[in-house]
Amino acid sequence: METPSGVFKGILDRFQGITVESEHEYNATDDFPEKLKRSLDHWQRKQNRAIWFKVSEKHSNWIPALTKNGFQFHHARDGYLTLVRWLPENEYKNLPPCAHTMLGVGGLVVNKEREEILVVSDRYALIPNSWKLPGGFIEPKENLVESGIREVHEETGIETEYETMISIRHSHGGLFDTSDLYFVMALTPKNFNIKRDEREISKAKWMPFEEYLNHPNVHETNRHFLRIYLDYQKCGLCFVLKKAKHQILKKEYCLYFMKSISKESDEDEAVKEDTKNCDKK
Repeated sequence: METPSGVFKGILDRFQGITVESEHEYNATDDFPEKLKRSLDHWQRKQNRAIWFKVSEKHSNWIPALTKNGFQFHHARDGYLTLVRWLPENEYKNLPPCAHTMLGVGGLVVNKEREEILVVSDRYALIPNSWKLPGGFIEPKENLVESGIREVHEETGIETEYETMISIRHSHGGLFDTSDLYFVMALTPKNFNIKRDEREISKAKWMPFEEYLNHPNVHETNRHFLRIYLDYQKCGLCFVLKKAKHQILKKEYCLYFMKSISKESDEDEAVKEDTKNCDKK
């Protein structure tokens, strides 16, 4: 059904919500408060529920009128602010929260022949001269393994490939008062000559397993990651990943699951191939 004249055109979602984007609807000659009032009346008659306004930074003069008409800030990204108003008066306000969890990765890079692990000391570490795994935050639309490989290379110059997921740490009260998920994965090095990022990393080196597991400047949690990895090796276990596609949305995703690697089969080889390609753009 067409939108009546004098009413904002928006995208209808499956929850009967409407999203209006200022990039498509902004008109400097409009009487915005009046058009907003007509639009709200129309959406209420149509029994729409959540009304979302995605307002570009250059159209920020919309914001005062929106807040005056009951819209609340929901989230902001580079260049825009999203506001929302819940229209039903006799229905639970069932709005999704703003994204609330940061994702980080750590790369446990192991030289198996020399029994050494790649470690770094951050230039701005909370504990000076402490040793940790190279890693950092996942970038938007970046997959876990892709992020781990990128971070290790940026910080140390070491090229790697995925071996296995090791551990997940979940905590709260992080950056911007968000929760934090930290994924630690084992990566196999392709080279061994370290070229550290001098802006972020004060020191980087290959450290023997025994030294790492007993070093006073290595946090117990980081020691735990290496112990878990060595246990996986003894037990013949690997947390592999495999490409898959959502049967309805047709979107590709990566599926992580535990698998025994003691006896390799043709299926194992297929999983290995997916592992190499899954997190590449």
